[in-house]
Amino acid sequence: MKKSKLEIREAIVDTAVTIAESSSWEAVHLFDVASELNISLDDIRAHFREKEDLIDAWFDRADSQMLKASETVGFLALSPRERLHHLIMAWLDNLAVYRQVARQMISAKLEPGHLHIQIPAIMRISRTVQWMREAAQRDTTFVRRALEETALTAIYLATFAYWMRDESENSQRTRDFLTHKLLLAESLDRRIYGTPHKETMSNSAAEPSAAPETSPVIESSLRTVATIMPEAHAKSG
Repeated sequence: MKKSKLEIREAIVDTAVTIAESSSWEAVHLFDVASELNISLDDIRAHFREKEDLIDAWFDRADSQMLKASETVGFLALSPRERLHHLIMAWLDNLAVYRQVARQMISAKLEPGHLHIQIPAIMRISRTVQWMREAAQRDTTFVRRALEETALTAIYLATFAYWMRDESENSQRTRDFLTHKLLLAESLDRRIYGTPHKETMSNSAAEPSAAPETSPVIESSLRTVATIMPEAHAKSG
């Protein structure tokens, strides 16, 4: 039975990740993926322009699982802080089986001189955060919204970086780390704005004078993530 375009696309991603798990992401070659699936390189090109696009497709799956997590019974009964915790951990849990591959993928994106990869990576982070806010049903506006986005981006990236090194059962240390950061952010939000906004944000961890733009924070957080990557890159080599 002939596979659909979606099935072929998913099989390409699955095969690439499986190869990376047995060797490394650096060792993944599209011609090997094509050979494994008995398809041509042109078949792969019909779905992905280059190898880096497979990383985005894999992280897109985490985005999808995160959004599905927001549809579970009882989600809207959670506090705003609990919703964000649930969503971020759902995103990470989707990658947990291939944690080492995730580290290697991020390492590849952060290699010096790869600006053509890093700039789209920043945009993808922003998209994930935007979907996260939608799933948590955040409805703040203007400056407060910008501060929320900035803080949530910083917390999400810091948690991602912590998770990549976490070997505790069920990523419990990461869950505790995230809880602490969200509690701190909730406290700062109340300090800045006084009474909480309706279903107030749990993560406005920016200082009152912080600029509302997200890009500087994203770039700073990416540098934080990069500090743990040399070890992963060395192992993958």
